[in-house]
Amino acid sequence: MAEKSSSGVSSRLAMRRKERAAEKKTETEVKKEEQNVEKSAEDGEQVEVNGTGEAVANGDAEVTKGAAGNAGQDKPEPMELPPFETFTGDRMDPFSFKFQFKNVEYSSGRNKTLLCYLVDQSHGVDGLLRGFVEDEHAGAHAELAFFHLVLPQYDPSVNYTVTWYVSSSPCASCCAKLIEVLQERKTLRLTIFSARLLDFEEPDIRAALKALAGAGCKLRMMKPLDFSYSWDTFVEHEDQKFTPWEDCQENYEFYQEKLADILE
Repeated sequence: MAEKSSSGVSSRLAMRRKERAAEKKTETEVKKEEQNVEKSAEDGEQVEVNGTGEAVANGDAEVTKGAAGNAGQDKPEPMELPPFETFTGDRMDPFSFKFQFKNVEYSSGRNKTLLCYLVDQSHGVDGLLRGFVEDEHAGAHAELAFFHLVLPQYDPSVNYTVTWYVSSSPCASCCAKLIEVLQERKTLRLTIFSARLLDFEEPDIRAALKALAGAGCKLRMMKPLDFSYSWDTFVEHEDQKFTPWEDCQENYEFYQEKLADILE
């Protein structure tokens, strides 16, 4: 019995020694962490404490702040982009012409209209107006900007023959405005050559183009010869000859068929 009692006491003493050693180890680690915090403060680093009372490193503190702040924030407001300007010029750069006028069916990335124009005025008015108008579909479209920037004045005694070569056919809204212009300017004749048809499967576009043709506007698709003429007349080509892309003729025939179907 004495041996058992002595053995039990020894066991309890060993357990206490282990517990005291663990407590001392914990106290040592706490003191070590406190010393690190004080050292960081002396070195100029900002040390913050999170909601649990634990020291947090700088990067972790920012993450903690961001997480807490984002929880009560609404969705970010969409960024407002500045409007693009519509402007005119004499000749455009070759890249813009080749990219914007390429008569592909799916015009991804082509978010502007390039309008090349010729204006022949009769009855003693000298000169032939020639140039281009460019827009970004943010303000006035090129078709409407033409009558504000290039031909704002109208003289009923003068006959105007206006020819456009455009990268894309007019939208429904522009068609409606052009019909008004043709009705107001009785001596103006307008012919539009388009590289591509804009949304030609949309019913409102089809109806608008048909109405525009009914108001006296001649609608045509640009064939390879028209692209070559536009290159020579409206592009700063530096004596480089225009080389049609591989499917230029095929795409022209495709669009010509679609336009004929709209106008029939």
